[in-house]
Amino acid sequence: MSLLWTSEALVAAMDGRPLGPMPEGISGISIDSRSLQPGDAFFAIKGEAMDGHDFATAAIKAGAGVLVVAEGKLPSLGRLTAPIIVVEDVLVALEKLGVASRARSSAKIIAVTGSAGKTTTKEALRHVLSAVGKVHASAQSFNNHWGVPLTLARMPDDCDYAVFEIGMNHPDEIRPLVKMVRPHVAIVTMIAAAHLGFFRNLDEIAKAKAEIFEGLEPEGAAVLNRDDARFKILDKMAQAAGVEHVYGFGENARSTFKLVKCELHADHSDITARISGHEVAARIGAPGRHMVQNVLAVLGAAHLVGADLDKVALALADLSAERGRGKRHVLRHSGGLITLIDESYNANPASMAAAMALLNATPVTGEGRRIAVLGDMLELGDHSAKLHAALAELIVGTGTQTVFLGGPEMRALAEILPAEIKTEYRAGVEELKPVLLAALKPGDVVMIKSSKGIGFAKLVDALLGKYPAESTARKQT
Repeated sequence: MSLLWTSEALVAAMDGRPLGPMPEGISGISIDSRSLQPGDAFFAIKGEAMDGHDFATAAIKAGAGVLVVAEGKLPSLGRLTAPIIVVEDVLVALEKLGVASRARSSAKIIAVTGSAGKTTTKEALRHVLSAVGKVHASAQSFNNHWGVPLTLARMPDDCDYAVFEIGMNHPDEIRPLVKMVRPHVAIVTMIAAAHLGFFRNLDEIAKAKAEIFEGLEPEGAAVLNRDDARFKILDKMAQAAGVEHVYGFGENARSTFKLVKCELHADHSDITARISGHEVAARIGAPGRHMVQNVLAVLGAAHLVGADLDKVALALADLSAERGRGKRHVLRHSGGLITLIDESYNANPASMAAAMALLNATPVTGEGRRIAVLGDMLELGDHSAKLHAALAELIVGTGTQTVFLGGPEMRALAEILPAEIKTEYRAGVEELKPVLLAALKPGDVVMIKSSKGIGFAKLVDALLGKYPAESTARKQT
């Protein structure tokens, strides 16, 4: 068993108090007894809904090497059979461990934020940098007040690169997290109307995202979307934070990481990019114009951390979309095939536009149709009805003539779509499910898109359950 932390280092980093004979060390860190692996340290974090201390016994049964618990909870835990490290506050202890992990690391660190494309960009960086070294990156979207320190604490001391996603839905959330991460490169993917319910306008969102510049290492670099309307705000705030190296990516002529040529296909894209004066040609295995934009940031960041761009570019050919973020499934219908595009993890106006463009670029077969299945975009506040209705501009006049809508906010869109767009609206996912399942025909391409909280992943699961998957993705050979 390779050790992530020795017990001595673990205790010292957290200012903990060990109880019982400590193991030599731990192989991993868990905050969930259900996914805990034997030899992991279990951190009994108290969350909004559940308290990890209630699962201490389950963690021991799962093979936890040591438990990290709060002093105040110790009397209520009874006799536990595993070694224990007692701390004042478990989340604070995890933060201290994360800081210690960053201090011992010599890896090149990249942090990613933005209103859309964070996880996709983070996963693309994980994928391409794995071709040139050992990479550590956050699991799923671990980008908040517990996800970032957890990812830091899990970082092996011998990795060459590490990639962190940092999210927010309020001001002052990114600042403390990026000061733990201390990246060498900070990427802002784009500014859009995500979490607009907590901000007055997009400028305020840009200023909150700009907090990421405050944690950059000396001589660190900011990588910004030069095609974004808020580029100037971000550029100004980066310089105000003392960042001397600010680079742009995009089609804009002044971009340091510039798109020169782009050919979009249904299942991939071919691009030529100029990266700091050097021309790079690449095939991107995951389709979509939005993916091309993300890849420009990926190539720029890879260049800035000294990665071999030729190997990075070659690795892009094997890039595939993640579950809920554009992952494709080819389903077997009794009369032919159906293509399913799973975009069910998140939604805001910008990512809706990207998803609709991807749907409209995907060819149907036979008498198949392009079908958009759209659910509510959350956290838009007073802007919600207007922004949902505005989605009509993405649909009218395109190759998508069939639309299924679900959720209370989507009613605003349902009410204004013209008669030539075949529209089915239901209040929620359970009401929509049988209607969608009954409607699909061979040759259809169906794209499912919503905010995660609406639960449209259930529609994806229902389709995968009814129609066997022929393959998980269509790949160019």
